[in-house]
Amino acid sequence: MVPKMRSVLLHAFFHLVVLLVTVTAARAVLTVQTTNLPGNWKYSRCLAEPGAVRVFPYQIILANNNTAQNCLSQCSAFGYPAAGMEFGDECWCGDVADITNNGGKTAPETECSMACSGDPLHLCGGTRRLQLYLWNGNLFTWNTPTNIGRYEYLVPGLIPPLLATVGINGKVSFLEKGGTSEFRNSTGAYELDLSLVDDFSHAWREMHVKTDVFCSGAVVLPDKAARILNVGGWSLNSTFGVRLYAPDGSPGVNGTNDWEEDPNTLQLQSGRWYPTALVMANGSVLVVGGEKGAGAPANPTLEVLPRIPGGSTQIFLDWLSRTDPNNLYPFLHVLPSGLIFVGYYNKARLLDPVTFATVKVLPNIPGSVTSFLAGRTYPMEGVSVLLPQRAPYTDPITILVCGGSNFGIALDNCVSIQPESANPTWVIERMPSKRVMPCMVALPDGTFMIVNGAHQGVAGFGLASDPNLSALLYDPSKPVNSRISILGSTNIARMYHSEATLLPDGRVLISGSDPQTPGLPEELRIEVYIPPYLNQGFTQPVVMIPNEDWSYGGQFQINVQLFQGQTSGMRVSLVAATSSTHGNTMGGRTIFPAFSCQGNVCTVTAPPNAKVSPPGWHQLFILDGPTPSHGVFIRIGGDPAQLGNWPALPGFHPPGV
Repeated sequence: MVPKMRSVLLHAFFHLVVLLVTVTAARAVLTVQTTNLPGNWKYSRCLAEPGAVRVFPYQIILANNNTAQNCLSQCSAFGYPAAGMEFGDECWCGDVADITNNGGKTAPETECSMACSGDPLHLCGGTRRLQLYLWNGNLFTWNTPTNIGRYEYLVPGLIPPLLATVGINGKVSFLEKGGTSEFRNSTGAYELDLSLVDDFSHAWREMHVKTDVFCSGAVVLPDKAARILNVGGWSLNSTFGVRLYAPDGSPGVNGTNDWEEDPNTLQLQSGRWYPTALVMANGSVLVVGGEKGAGAPANPTLEVLPRIPGGSTQIFLDWLSRTDPNNLYPFLHVLPSGLIFVGYYNKARLLDPVTFATVKVLPNIPGSVTSFLAGRTYPMEGVSVLLPQRAPYTDPITILVCGGSNFGIALDNCVSIQPESANPTWVIERMPSKRVMPCMVALPDGTFMIVNGAHQGVAGFGLASDPNLSALLYDPSKPVNSRISILGSTNIARMYHSEATLLPDGRVLISGSDPQTPGLPEELRIEVYIPPYLNQGFTQPVVMIPNEDWSYGGQFQINVQLFQGQTSGMRVSLVAATSSTHGNTMGGRTIFPAFSCQGNVCTVTAPPNAKVSPPGWHQLFILDGPTPSHGVFIRIGGDPAQLGNWPALPGFHPPGV
């Protein structure tokens, strides 16, 4: 047979096969899929849509692969217990309550008559008719405890701050966009004495910065003064800014130190607006990302402070370049292996701490039920924390990310991963409401409070609306999908440029909001949240620490006084000093070390190394049952990079190591 004839016959045979398959499918009796369903899904009924308003809020178009398996798996993965297929190629997800609330009505089964786009043998609804499936049981539990704590008004403020940092002097340092402040007489920096909040005229101390800290990053250094380091800023020489403040004074007594800065002698290697900073295991400071200024190009590089003499030591990061502009304020964490976790946009990877080469690319961070393109870092702006580490530090560490946005549609989930496990996989947990621009605060008992943010939008001026006024508590000691408790609500919107930080007395300080959204003011008022553990009327235990400078693996005595329980039921926690801005608590870490007690004298074993606990300052708390003491600042690991001797320049006063 000649090649041309063979080709004609094969072509004709192919069309015959296609015709036979089509005829067979047409003659097949389409049925509802009721078996081999994923998870605990059960078929319910054919449901009529009420009209233009749809029953369920989340639509996924699966033009070629809509099946009961695909649709139901996607809905349940993101925590939605009701789902339906419609028009053959549409998948809809929501809650059972949506059916009644949005006017869904039972329809004759014959009206659900369209084949699934990915399964010609089964039905996927009809014209405005949903093939309705319901989850049998509970996909999640949102706890509603009787003791939810409460918001309280604390003190009038002076500015809408951008950064909030608790100093080792027990006071709170605030920075705002000085050169671009709406308040013409603002000096850009103020310190709040918590012991004087009932005396407004003395509660605030005026401080000063020389360049604009607008959207900068900050960490607490491991030097002996626990200086606050602030880097980057808004424009021109501000973006190169390196600013240092050594907290001094004491409750009720003003300090005299101020921010130290000289743009002519100490700068970053390149301008950075929206950078993240991290104290690494070797004690030096990693600064990653940002933009080169307002309206300027991205800066997909990293650098290390103090700068090594010589030429540029910046490293270009192609993976950061590829995700511009959705990767600002990337999430940075030191892992127990020493590797550095980086979360940026909807991606994550692990870096070598010496070369900064990529060691492992992690799976993409899940987004929303309707889009894998949703993001977690600015401007999508969620928040990331390390879940607590506990002696003997053999369990894999977990990273938690909550909130974010799908380019304007806020996310309603948290996701977590154990990045150093053999097969790291993201776990999705649904939150009770959508939240972009959240703040998350580590509490002394190992839980995390989630506050602030909006139900809609992205971070930036005038880009979000509908403030989220409720507080949540995330408890990692509970099973997945039952970790979130719904706490109290406020009437003060806290959106773009809001902060939350743990105070030494166990309360959570909540500040800021500068949304520039009509109807939402620049927020000067300062609140605190009284967590449930302080809302039971129990006397807080007392801890005294003779030695505040701890070496790795060393054993150190503390003296305790309990009022409810015995030391056999006591816990000790270490909460790392952090700086809060744009939902990013830079330097965050919670550790539960080993300890033993004889009477009221307890011996605490410090974390074993700088990978488990990078050098730095922590608040040490004891917990008498649920009730924490006031935190006492201690330093763990010293100052191996000798930051306390830096910078040796006129106008700066290094405190020593």
